[in-house]
Amino acid sequence: MDKAGNTIDFLLRAHRDKPAARRFFEKAIGRNGAPQTVNMDRSGANLAALQAINAARETPIRIRQVNRIEQNHRAIKRRTRPMLGFKDFRCARIILGGIEVMHMIRKGQMKCAKVTGASAAHQFYSLAS
Repeated sequence: MDKAGNTIDFLLRAHRDKPAARRFFEKAIGRNGAPQTVNMDRSGANLAALQAINAARETPIRIRQVNRIEQNHRAIKRRTRPMLGFKDFRCARIILGGIEVMHMIRKGQMKCAKVTGASAAHQFYSLAS
């Protein structure tokens, strides 16, 4: 997320490890440019990946580990908890991807070229057609 609360990118992997975290950060930096500071949860994989990226950079990215990041996941947890988990990883990837896209639409981050002035639900359904 950026300063304004907009989602920059998200990645769901079966295993939370350094190579996956590094690919995610390199992809996000490639699409959005290098940030001055990255706020992240207390994941060791994310920290190790950013430290590896910083080792190759002239100006390092400042890293802040905070617990507030989990607050962004509350809405997802609220939706998925009644489902009692996911049957398999493929289902989790599809459902969580849809939830994240819907949050981005609701925040006004995704504007469909075909549809102007449409509701969030209409924008979501237009993506499928």
